[in-house]
Amino acid sequence: MLLTADCEGAHITTLEGLADPETGELNPVQQAFLDYNAFQCGFCTPGIIMSTQALLNKNPRPTQEEVRDALSGNYCRCISHYHVFEAIDSLAGRGVDLDEKWRNRR
Repeated sequence: MLLTADCEGAHITTLEGLADPETGELNPVQQAFLDYNAFQCGFCTPGIIMSTQALLNKNPRPTQEEVRDALSGNYCRCISHYHVFEAIDSLAGRGVDLDEKWRNRR
């Protein structure tokens, strides 16, 4: 956590700043969260997406342990973390095919 005053002169990206400013197309993390329904009430989603983006900026192929560690500061009261982990796994090259995922849940 940082105080706002400590951010003077820094470049800060918000959730809205992840999307392409020209086309409005979501970035891969945002799209994966949408594709894998990795949200419920939406209260925690911005923090989890930004933590995920920061992790992937440093390490595009994190292990599941590294993902859990990176998200440890986020808390979801809706208990939808398994969707979050599926979305991040898809970005790290470990994901389950979406067609297969939804076919098995019908």
